[in-house]
Amino acid sequence: MRLARADIKEKVRDDQLSAAEVVLSCPWQIHGMSISDLLMSQRRWGLSRCRRLLMSVGIPEDKRIGTLTERQRVALVAVLEAKGEPGAPAAAPRRLEREGALSAV
Repeated sequence: MRLARADIKEKVRDDQLSAAEVVLSCPWQIHGMSISDLLMSQRRWGLSRCRRLLMSVGIPEDKRIGTLTERQRVALVAVLEAKGEPGAPAAAPRRLEREGALSAV
């Protein structure tokens, strides 16, 4: 079970699998994994970013993936997909625009 969870976290970290896909499919191996562990396995996702996201959708950070309701799953996936690429920081386009990097494009 631990090896399966580690494998899924590694795939999420390497962008072979998105966290949104894992939340929607919810394989039996990760039912006991906390949602914050899954989110923090993404590149550039730390504890504070994870907490902000979970607070925005009203999900406790210690909630287990297997105990998410359908409504919570849909809300979490919608927010994750709205953020774009799992490894890309949410504020990157605005930061680049302020620095003038996107104005030449």
